Amino acid sequence: MSLSVLTLVRNRQAHLDQLIAGLDRSVVTPAELIIIDMSDRAISTPTAGFPIRIERLAGERLPLAAARNRSAALAQGDQLLFLDVDCIAAGGTCGVVAGLLEAEDVVACPKVLYLPSGAAHAAWTETDLDQAGVAHPVRRFPAQGARIETNPGLLWSLAFGMRRSTFFAVGGFDEAFVGYGAEDTDLGFRVAKAGVPMIFTGDGAVYHQHHDAYDPPLQHFAALVANARTFHHRWGVWPMDGWLADMRAMGLIDWTSDDLRVLRPPTAEELAAAKRPSSAVF
Repeated sequence: MSLSVLTLVRNRQAHLDQLIAGLDRSVVTPAELIIIDMSDRAISTPTAGFPIRIERLAGERLPLAAARNRSAALAQGDQLLFLDVDCIAAGGTCGVVAGLLEAEDVVACPKVLYLPSGAAHAAWTETDLDQAGVAHPVRRFPAQGARIETNPGLLWSLAFGMRRSTFFAVGGFDEAFVGYGAEDTDLGFRVAKAGVPMIFTGDGAVYHQHHDAYDPPLQHFAALVANARTFHHRWGVWPMDGWLADMRAMGLIDWTSDDLRVLRPPTAEELAAAKRPSSAVF
């Protein structure tokens, strides 16, 4: 069996270079890296010890679901490892994910450690990243080994592996979700409905490189609202409830168990206030 790593990039050349550096140091290197380039200007063509294929998908919108589906369609491996461009895989991660997928038809999620600003410098070592990385407070991984995670809402597109055949059997990412938000949660729900277990493993790590972020992500306000409605219509529950609660508290939306209405868009001042300080890890 062979593992294809898939990523999307939009104006983050430095993050992509570190992702590739991590894969190049892997004990088991991937069969290929597929890059969907959504940048304003085409990325510099990288080199590595494995094949790299790039497809351009430029434009103002962020069709994340469609872009990820396209990367999977281009992949030649029978195993897929989706990595966000701000991720660095530890040396053993590709091998761990490939082993889990070969043994059983599962969704394999390696543990994620979040890095503070400056941690992923050019001369990083895996020991440096291990020491600097901070575990996410909500998504808890075993220290070693693997366990089944029964909450399908905890699948997130940051880092996960699936058999290619299973990904397409469940329909891939639903392209009704346009832009940012809920497309990975929807995939998690459909995977669970299909009876495919989700595995959280502590044996392979992914290090999340620091970048500017917003909490809540008001720069994606319109997409969040539209995708939340789509998800609720399909599953009868609301995704991203923490962000929706924040936006309700700000007076941006009227949100109940049954309905979500926009009261007004966020102001420039509110967007600026939502930007997390550079010292923040999450």
